[in-house]
Amino acid sequence: MAVSRSMRDSPRFFMLDEFQKSIGLSFSDADLLESALTHRSSINEQRPSSVSGHNERLEFLGDAVLGQTIASILYNRLKLSSEGDLSRLKSLLVSEASLAEIGLGIGIPRVIKLGRGEELSGGRNKKAIIADALEALIGAVFIDGGMGEAGALIERLFENALNRALENPSKDFKTIIQEYAQKYAGKLPSYCLEDTKGPEHERIFWVSCSLDGKSSGPCSGTTKKEAEQAAAEKLFLTLKAESSLAAFRLDEILGPNC
Repeated sequence: MAVSRSMRDSPRFFMLDEFQKSIGLSFSDADLLESALTHRSSINEQRPSSVSGHNERLEFLGDAVLGQTIASILYNRLKLSSEGDLSRLKSLLVSEASLAEIGLGIGIPRVIKLGRGEELSGGRNKKAIIADALEALIGAVFIDGGMGEAGALIERLFENALNRALENPSKDFKTIIQEYAQKYAGKLPSYCLEDTKGPEHERIFWVSCSLDGKSSGPCSGTTKKEAEQAAAEKLFLTLKAESSLAAFRLDEILGPNC
């Protein structure tokens, strides 16, 4: 890890050096690792807010690298799985709950740099902060060593989560939306058969899904059940995209081990 002499003699350097060794990394640019593990609150308390020095830009990049890598792994391992199954597993693996669990396991709370206010409010153990730092770490590895290094890190860190996800049946989208509705909407989702097309032996069903003023579809399927699943998946993605609170609640329903 290329660093100045003054940094080499600092306790922070030794902490970061041990951390990267523990997860099989060796950064060429020490500043990237430092930025990945620096929360915005730490920078804000030192000087006027800046996008340089903290981990938000690296988090943005790491999120994209992680999503592409996990999608590729699932595509190659699950040759017979449908798009819906692959999407569901990917959502599970890259959820905040999953990322926080992995980040906790590799010791991110110990090395993350926080501002005093965030420290006092328990930020070191907040799932969102741990998950964001893990994504930033992945982004930093991508810049420092390329896609090969980043992909290898993701495979190592996510291996157990991948195996659990592949070994255990995961919840389907109708079940997820049903649980979400029961917990947070006070009413059940409704499915409406909008149309059917084609001859009896090649029938295509079109179904929409509605919940608490939100609607998705109509989505198609070769059976009514398949069309309902597609509509539920579309509503799931819509809810996640529109509200961070809904995204958090849906991730909680998915859970890291389901």
